[in-house]
Amino acid sequence: MRLAHKRNVQLKLKKQVKATVANLVASNKAPKPVVEKKVAPKAPAAEKVAAPKAAANPELTPKQQQVLDIVVANPEGINPKGIGLAAGQEDGKAAAWATGALKKLLEDNLVVKEQIAGNKVIYKAK
Repeated sequence: MRLAHKRNVQLKLKKQVKATVANLVASNKAPKPVVEKKVAPKAPAAEKVAAPKAAANPELTPKQQQVLDIVVANPEGINPKGIGLAAGQEDGKAAAWATGALKKLLEDNLVVKEQIAGNKVIYKAK
């Protein structure tokens, strides 16, 4: 058997397998919404517990929420490197890791940026 023919046969088999798997997944999806509907009444109870934190900041990513928690935990203020180190980042990457989340928090007025001497900056929670 020629290699090119063998390759073509293998590709056709892969396509058939993918189509079969897709059909099986589609047929299996029908029962899942029923299960999710049963689970849905339990979820609001869990959301009520976390509602104060989530209601105040609904559009924050987990990283932004982590940065906000670190800033709130330091009422005297904290620099970006300190935030990154508190989050468990490496020494060299700590400030860069926190900067993106801090920009979003500044836009949402959840954090205040204070310029100290020269190029030193600290962030405080509002």
